[in-house]
Amino acid sequence: MLIPCVSPPSPSPALLSSSRRNLLLTLSITWAHLSVTSPSHSRGLFRMPPPRLANRYFLVRSGESTFETAGVIRTNPVSKTSVDSGLSADGLRQTARAALELKRLGACEDDCWIWPSITQRAYQAAEIIASVNGVNYSRIVPEYSFLDARGLGSFEGRGLGTLSEVYASDSISADIKPPPITNGTPNESVADVFVRVTQLMSILETQYSGDTVIIVSPDSDNLSILQAGLIGLDLRRHSSLLFSPGEVRLVDPASIPEYKQPASAVFKCANPPSCK
Repeated sequence: MLIPCVSPPSPSPALLSSSRRNLLLTLSITWAHLSVTSPSHSRGLFRMPPPRLANRYFLVRSGESTFETAGVIRTNPVSKTSVDSGLSADGLRQTARAALELKRLGACEDDCWIWPSITQRAYQAAEIIASVNGVNYSRIVPEYSFLDARGLGSFEGRGLGTLSEVYASDSISADIKPPPITNGTPNESVADVFVRVTQLMSILETQYSGDTVIIVSPDSDNLSILQAGLIGLDLRRHSSLLFSPGEVRLVDPASIPEYKQPASAVFKCANPPSCK
């Protein structure tokens, strides 16, 4: 005898509608719970000046290169790994003093990460810092573009004394670029460099937490613009924070040189560090 196949009763449209509503409500509550985090644990897009930093930072300018000791500007990234972009005899002494200063400050007592530009003098400085402070070379992390020396365009090959012209333009607007040149040297404004160093900080703040990071730059502008951003200083005034070859600074309010607001209204800024 054949047993008739009886299909289960279909749920009523009202029940289906109610089930969908309950499912959507449950998903909404779950998503809200996952997406809302405590401000103290939030690590979103990095902005300048930062409300807080997850790590401790030391800013270090490497010693002078052979070009710098000779008084020549050389910022074309094509030559950044050449021997002439390495530390000069003076640069070695300046870097040794920087390494000893970091040791005096206890920068790597609980270990540290060293982030140098791959520019020859910066990477050599990182190796000296690691050796003096007992840091394993595996904790040197080469940076390939964000810490390149600021590209100075047509100033390439000119004397270091002409840098005053660059900083005079910087003080007018962070968007003014040095004149271009046809040999491939970038011509970067302060705002261009600010984008690079902000991206670097975003990586460091995301990758590490509670660590010490030593940033080693081949030039001063990367560091003075970065420090201006961190403290909320008008970027047009970054040259008041210039780093000498081999200089070390802890990113801490107590270590920042006192800044005096100029009397001129030209430099009034409602939204530092980005000012027009």
